[in-house]
Amino acid sequence: MKNRMVSIAGNIGIGKSTITTLLSEKFGWKPYFEVVDTNPYLSDFYGEMRRWAFHLQVFFLSKRFKHHKEMISQNTTVIQDRSIYEDVEIFAKNLYLKGQFEERDYQNYKELFSIMTSYLKPPDLLVYLRASVPVLQKRIQTRGRSYELNIPKEYLEQLNEHYENWAEHYKKGPLLVIDTENIDVVNSREDFERVAGLISEHLMMKQVLF
Repeated sequence: MKNRMVSIAGNIGIGKSTITTLLSEKFGWKPYFEVVDTNPYLSDFYGEMRRWAFHLQVFFLSKRFKHHKEMISQNTTVIQDRSIYEDVEIFAKNLYLKGQFEERDYQNYKELFSIMTSYLKPPDLLVYLRASVPVLQKRIQTRGRSYELNIPKEYLEQLNEHYENWAEHYKKGPLLVIDTENIDVVNSREDFERVAGLISEHLMMKQVLF
């Protein structure tokens, strides 16, 4: 499995960073993580979404575009914590439908996204991790990021709905869907090895699993 690109997708708190870290260590893949801790807009966004939505989405888009360009130029297998495609299909779309994204900003953002992604090669395998909102909330509480602790339940529910619709219609390449509702890859070696085996198998076979 040389020179492959794996992207881990999923809702807030699903465990993308954890899976990315563990898989990179197991297989020797080069990891690329979502820019969260140094994001200058994130805490402001959760406090006042409408004011900071466009700023936040453009920041994420620029960072993920930069990472994606770097990844497809690597002479090794890489693994990414959240794909660039989730930005427009999940988060920006949800903000727009909630009235937190002005029409002109949303259209401008979508056009920018379309232009940027036209230069990118999709991942060799997209892994979509899913779980219910109560599980997401528990994991969010466990990792304890202060700006995430008050994320409304409704917001997570809306994102889950968009993720399910997006995964159903994803056609850019092979997709593997993993239900993490009862999986603990941190404390169960058996769970992690099962997940790692699924990803390795589908990456080699390049088959789509629904």
